[in-house]
Amino acid sequence: MSIESVASPNGDELTICIEGRFDFSAHQEFRDSYERPEIEPSCYVVDLNRTTYLDSSALGMLLLLRDHAGGDSAEIKIVNCNRDVKKILTISNFEQLFSIQ
Repeated sequence: MSIESVASPNGDELTICIEGRFDFSAHQEFRDSYERPEIEPSCYVVDLNRTTYLDSSALGMLLLLRDHAGGDSAEIKIVNCNRDVKKILTISNFEQLFSIQ
């Protein structure tokens, strides 16, 4: 499992790429990926293209990101989900809280 975050050149968007299993073992690394004092993005993109597994603790971590980004006013896109990951997000009604593409 690895997590990489990349800010856009102007700092308005932060893309977080998660590879492998997204579970509790990723908690601190995931938090570190968006709690970066040098940037304040207006939009977050969580790229799950290489995510093979997602559990309830990962759902909680996504909610923590949402809180960090401003709650109801946050702009967070979850992109490139495989079928199984998208099913978990749908069952959890995350499409009401995030833009899932």
